[in-house]
Amino acid sequence: MNEQWLVGVDLGGTTIKMAFINYYGEIVEKWEIPTDKTGKEITTDIAKSIDTKLTELGFTKEKLAGIGMGAPGPVNLESGLIYETVNLGWKNYPLRDHLELETGLQAIIDNDANIAALGEMWKGAGDGAKDLICVTLGTGVGGGLISNGEVIHGVNGAGGEIGHITVVPDGGAPCNCGKTGCIETIASATGIVRVAKEKLSTSEKQSILREILKASGNLTSKDVFDALEKKDAIAEEIIDYVTFHLGLMLANVANGLNPEKIVIGGGVSKAGDKLIKKVEHYFKRFAFPRVGDAATITVATLGNDAGVIGGAWLVKTKLLNK
Repeated sequence: MNEQWLVGVDLGGTTIKMAFINYYGEIVEKWEIPTDKTGKEITTDIAKSIDTKLTELGFTKEKLAGIGMGAPGPVNLESGLIYETVNLGWKNYPLRDHLELETGLQAIIDNDANIAALGEMWKGAGDGAKDLICVTLGTGVGGGLISNGEVIHGVNGAGGEIGHITVVPDGGAPCNCGKTGCIETIASATGIVRVAKEKLSTSEKQSILREILKASGNLTSKDVFDALEKKDAIAEEIIDYVTFHLGLMLANVANGLNPEKIVIGGGVSKAGDKLIKKVEHYFKRFAFPRVGDAATITVATLGNDAGVIGGAWLVKTKLLNK
């Protein structure tokens, strides 16, 4: 029989990304379907979509070795239970059981940020490094910690929640998690906009950002980085503030993990070198010297494919090697 494919699934709030991936981590076919916002039809939708795609390609279910899926929220790796995903109304939801029942395939479930980290480790910017921090700067701040090639899950599945490390102990902005002063309130796309509006309200300096805000009534994190490119003084202050706290957080995590690579992904990472160089500066300042010297900070390279590739890695290493 020909080589089987691994199925990677990455569950997002808007779309579910899916892919058939070979044993070497190369994508054979990828596609996406809309996410059922009620959460009730998600496993059925995935099963139907896999069947449809197999038919299109002229293969049967025997071609597939299993499914590795990433989902938002803390996950119990042993049982495949999602503790809570607020947006989908899931609480103690047996995702793996439902997925296996609907698809007839073996499945393994992990947190979406964790599988993105595994994807970057295997085929992306991690470049095979077995000790790695992956941080995703998007609407929020996600993270995956990998030590000796294994994701750190912790005692109840909440390991790697680096978006909720406190960087402003007193007087920080409120976070969706219920705390205040989390790095997510500063270094996410929404956090950068919040910091920008705060800076504009407390400074008299001229700024392109003030003009954008006046004209459109809103700002984006891209506006801030574009203004930085034009040497805008307020933009420079904003990004300095953001990268100071991001560098501090990464240094403190790295001091506990001593990673080879720190991979920064998500929409905000599109700022590239403008972001990385400043984060590096503060990271080196706050990291223990041997830790700081060992780690390379780099931009993620897989983009939206990181999750599905990480899901395939789980099938390859956890299901096939049992």
